[in-house]
Amino acid sequence: MTVSMHSTGKASFDDIYDRPDPSAYCRRMAELDYRIPELARPAFAELIDEYEATTGIVPTVLDLGCSYGVNAAVLRFGTTVAELADHYGGADTATCIARDRARLAADDRLPRVRLIGMDASAPALDYAAATGLLHETVHADLESRDPTESQRRVLGAADLVISTGCVGYVTGSTLTRVARAHGTRLPWMAHFVLRMYAFEPIARELAALGYRTERRPGTFRQRRFASAAEQQQVVNTLSANGIDTTGYESDGWLHAHLYISRPVVDDSAPSEPASTPEDRP
Repeated sequence: MTVSMHSTGKASFDDIYDRPDPSAYCRRMAELDYRIPELARPAFAELIDEYEATTGIVPTVLDLGCSYGVNAAVLRFGTTVAELADHYGGADTATCIARDRARLAADDRLPRVRLIGMDASAPALDYAAATGLLHETVHADLESRDPTESQRRVLGAADLVISTGCVGYVTGSTLTRVARAHGTRLPWMAHFVLRMYAFEPIARELAALGYRTERRPGTFRQRRFASAAEQQQVVNTLSANGIDTTGYESDGWLHAHLYISRPVVDDSAPSEPASTPEDRP
């Protein structure tokens, strides 16, 4: 299979990202052992619980780059991407929607949490809204413009902003616009960011708004490389930035770090810096 490359330096999956349902997307991701949503699930669940314990409010969660509501499905079904691929199979769109609706009705693991999503793919958002996986959606690209008033209303309702692969496609411009949608109230944030993308500049932009960012220890495997060309390009990028890929990307996997940003005024906000020496071996 010929794999085209995205301008971000990763393989492009645009051909399966604008279809009316996620069956092809999940099938392709399962073939690449895409697992960051299920690896992220415990961290997101922990933050949801922590936010409620700290504030007394069950948070509204905004997923940036939500696509078909994959993170919502993993959180609400307690499932994996590979299992979702089986769940959808080769069914048509109406059947996929019916299966998701039935599953939500039977076993929603987060019945009290409101989930909203933002993405640049209208078909993916339409699907997530039709199934009920996401309670509200925003179709927007905030890299070059501010949200509209209607978009700001939805984005500003979020208490916790999450992503599992959005940073790189978006920059600090999007994250700061999302944060500012809340007025003087700042949401918590948790972003899984590939090691090929430096989060430190974004952390500085967030700090200017009143955030403190920590990087959790360790890395998380996102997926296998889609091609030798993708692996070589990513390894070259990391090496050029002084990052050792031995035992990580050189072994065939994209690796991500988890960055958590919270308003400094929160007593629970950790004091660790966004970058640690192991980032630059």
